[in-house]
Amino acid sequence: MSKIFKTPEESRVVISMLMLPSHANFSGKIHGGHILSLIDQIAFACASKHSNNYCVTASVDVVDFLAPIEVGEMVTLKATVNYVGNTSMVVGIRVDAEDIKSGDKKHCNSSYVTMVAKDDEGKTIAVPGLKLSSDTHIRRFAREIRRKSIKRNSSKEMKATNFNAEEFVELLKDYNVEVLQS
Repeated sequence: MSKIFKTPEESRVVISMLMLPSHANFSGKIHGGHILSLIDQIAFACASKHSNNYCVTASVDVVDFLAPIEVGEMVTLKATVNYVGNTSMVVGIRVDAEDIKSGDKKHCNSSYVTMVAKDDEGKTIAVPGLKLSSDTHIRRFAREIRRKSIKRNSSKEMKATNFNAEEFVELLKDYNVEVLQS
């Protein structure tokens, strides 16, 4: 059987919705948790569309809140598969808000969510490969390779069995901490 490949555009999902007072916190800004819920939903839709299977969230690798979202603004989330492994996909999500009166738009959030495809029995299942047809696609895929490598190396370095606190005490002097060692 030949390997199947899909373009990022084939799995792209875009949703827009008006932000209501029920989505707001006490300061009148939209709850970050509400945006996180929307991010998880669109990541699921995008990954499921790419894999043609049910998908689950494995990790939320990056969530950068860049600007607040106001009640009454139109929020648009755009999701694209940026990277695929054997059974996993990294979905890049961009969140923009638009003032519907003025038409002013702002970039509010960028997120990267790792999703894993599952079969009907709940076992991981292989996903289609990714066709990279532009410099943007190649950059996004390469960025995920680099991000995964950094994450793996950081986890190894900071693992409790490998960690040596004395190596970091000097570094901590530049931070807002008081080190109490016995």
